[in-house]
Formats: sequence, C-alpha cells, structure tokens
Amino acid sequence: MAVSQRKAFITINRLARGFKMANSILFEKKENIAVLKINRPERYNALSRTIVEALDRVLDLIRNDYEIRVLIITGEKNFAAGADIEEMAELTPKEAKAFSFSRTFLKLENLEVPTIAAVSGYALGGGLELALACDLRIASEDAKIGFPEINLGIMPGAGGTVRLTKLIGEAKAKELIFLGESLTASEAYQFGIINRVVKDGALMDEALMLAEKLAEKSPNALRNAKKSIANKDKHSSKEAFIHEAEIWSDLFSSNDQKEGMKAFLEKRKPIY
Repeated sequence: MAVSQRKAFITINRLARGFKMANSILFEKKENIAVLKINRPERYNALSRTIVEALDRVLDLIRNDYEIRVLIITGEKNFAAGADIEEMAELTPKEAKAFSFSRTFLKLENLEVPTIAAVSGYALGGGLELALACDLRIASEDAKIGFPEINLGIMPGAGGTVRLTKLIGEAKAKELIFLGESLTASEAYQFGIINRVVKDGALMDEALMLAEKLAEKSPNALRNAKKSIANKDKHSSKEAFIHEAEIWSDLFSSNDQKEGMKAFLEKRKPIY
C-alpha cells in the first residue's frame, strides 16, 4: 500500500488506522522525499516504546511506497534525548528485552532507500542509535551527541556498540561508551560520526538539499550500492568482492543503466 502524497505534516494516527498513539510522530511526503519528525518536545523527544512502535509502522509504509526515494528523520527542537527513563527504570530483564528498539532500528537500517538523520539539540543514547541506523547524518552546530548509558548502570542496547564500533573503530567507540560523555557537533564530525555540520537554523534546508540530490540519482543503482556496502559485513573480503561484481554486472540489465549512459553520451542529465 503506497502512502499518498501529503503537503503538510500529519500524525501517524491517520496513517495507521486503529493504532493508538499518545505522542506524535509527524510525517510529510514531498514528491519523492519523505520526512519523519519526532514531536515530543516537552520531553526532549525521549523515545517511548509507543513512539518506536509507531516508527516501526511508518517504516513498513515507507518500504511499500515505491515513490519514496529518500527518507529524512529529524525531531522537533531536539533529535531524541535517548529512551524514556521513566518507562525503563523498573523493567525486568525479560521486559527490557521486549522494550528494546533493536528490531525497529534494524528495519530502518535495512530500508532500500537512502536515509538521512537531521540532528539538532540532543541525540543521546537511543537517539544516537536511531541516527546511527541511518545512512548519513547531518548536524546543526548546537547538537550534543553521545552514549550516557554507562552513567545509568547500563550500556547502549539498540545497536550502539555495534554500529559505532564499525563506524569509528574500537578504540574510539570504547572511549565514548565507557566515559559516557557527550560530543559537540564539531567533535562528532572529527570522530567520523557526523557527515556534515551546518549553521543552526539551516539544518533542514541542508538535509532537503542533500535528499534532492540523492533523489535525482538512479534509485536502482542507489539501492544496489547500499546492498553491496551492507554485504561487506556478511561475507569474507573475497566473497564481498565477488558479490559486488555480481551486483554491478546485473545493473547492466536495468533501464537506469541504459538511461544513465545514454544521457552521458548525449551530454544531458539522465531522467530516472
């Protein structure tokens, strides 16, 4: 089922019939770019189980909407200041496992379309894990990024230890996770966690500009490039090279390859 085009933000309740939600996620579709905004500013967009379940439902809708070529995830004032501590404080181990956001964040990571986290304010704990599950991360200068879980007697549990280590290496990941200290946007950029840092107030303009550039590319080539990059963690180096060559050669059966190379030879922009 495709999500019809919207010109204004709408609540997830109107997307997922019968799904009760106490706190809003806002969703906008501008032609082939989707924007999902966490809208719980009074709690710094702390991620409740309800919000993450709603995010999970939206990801299913996006996955089945073949018009969407890029997804931007952002938050109102803050990106997301971690998981909701009030909901977690008295959980048993079994309840904590059910509360975990891992399955939803993995679903986000496995979306075929490119995903962009547009980060302002706090992106801590589960909020940073949400950003790390995206393909690219843009932050405004006011962003504060980190894993403070160690100060609460726990550790990142929704992909944080795995994704951060892959992204910046074991030594730096251990430093951030063990100390539980926050980074500025500039520091996170230097660590390699953030792709771009922009002036406060320019975040969404930059995110949309990047999304528009991605949306102009071959969706088939982007999808397969993302697939090939993901394969590096599933196979040995030799197997990954073989899979890459297979994916690359299969692209020569696609209309996008024909159009892309024809447009190059004709000195014009391709139309995908």
